Amino acid sequence: MRSPVSDAQPSDLLALAREAARRAGDLLRDGRPADLAVAATKSSPIDVVTEMDIAAEKLITDVISGRRPQDGFLGEEGAATEGTSGIRWVIDPLDGTVNYLYGLPTWSVSIAAEQDGETVAGVVAAPMRGETYHAVRGGGAWATGPWEGERRLTCRPTAPLDQALVSTGFNYVSEVRAHQAEVARRLIPLLRDIRRSGSAAIDLCDLAAGRLDGYYERGLNAWDVAAGDLIAREAGAVTGGRPGERPSRELTVAATPGVFEPLQRLLEDFGAWHD
Repeated sequence: MRSPVSDAQPSDLLALAREAARRAGDLLRDGRPADLAVAATKSSPIDVVTEMDIAAEKLITDVISGRRPQDGFLGEEGAATEGTSGIRWVIDPLDGTVNYLYGLPTWSVSIAAEQDGETVAGVVAAPMRGETYHAVRGGGAWATGPWEGERRLTCRPTAPLDQALVSTGFNYVSEVRAHQAEVARRLIPLLRDIRRSGSAAIDLCDLAAGRLDGYYERGLNAWDVAAGDLIAREAGAVTGGRPGERPSRELTVAATPGVFEPLQRLLEDFGAWHD
């Protein structure tokens, strides 16, 4: 029998996610040691984890489980519990770790709440920008930042594909990234240009905020996109994977409505989803 805590409203889940993201962002921004070093590697020697990734995830899970002890977790740095409430938190405590390691500002904290497998609330905090993006399902996408109050996010009006600014990312496995570079080489002449920020969550929020026309990447995990995908969709963007599929490790595509289909079609033609 499901616990009564599963009846929490998405707005309540969002409020908790925003608190946890703010506290983790403060820790990462203010607690970054001058001698920050790599604590571990993942898929390759250049796919790194720092002590701050681990500390931020622990802070987030402690904050949430302190209020909602029966919820489940899926976190990039190892948090994995089933829970009994029907709510699961999908957490990337530091999206853009390499940027963070080098002192670059494009990194974020991403937290999404799933209810029975569907994302119902999400927040992406970008502390070095002073911006936080958030959404609940059906409630639009919003941001706070160096402006007054909350700002509703709306993706850009659709541009022709050759005038679209599209962001992407590259895997840390050398064979995969070589193929991704070839896909990008073929794609660049057909677009306005390509960007690479180093944070999938921020790319999706930039799409929501009208700063990009599209975004695609291969090899993403649930924690990379769960919150950003909801925020982008609530801002009017279309998201998916390969044609007819949802975002997956094979391929994630997000774009304004008119850019999505031609971009997805080109990525399929270029084999963006495989070596």
